[in-house]
Amino acid sequence: MFGKIGIWEILLILIVALIIFGPAKLPELGKSIGNGLREFKKATRELKDTISLDDNDIDKPS
Repeated sequence: MFGKIGIWEILLILIVALIIFGPAKLPELGKSIGNGLREFKKATRELKDTISLDDNDIDKPS
């Protein structure tokens, strides 16, 4: 998906973000995106663990 994005495309995205949000908001925006991704990964990991535990409970005889 992102394999075909080159350096020029990334630079263009950063320049547009700088114009739209300004230099003062970019670090805050990056931190918010990072926190959101971290929470998403944590939630998916917990869901995967829960599903895995449920699968193990099904396999065990009572």
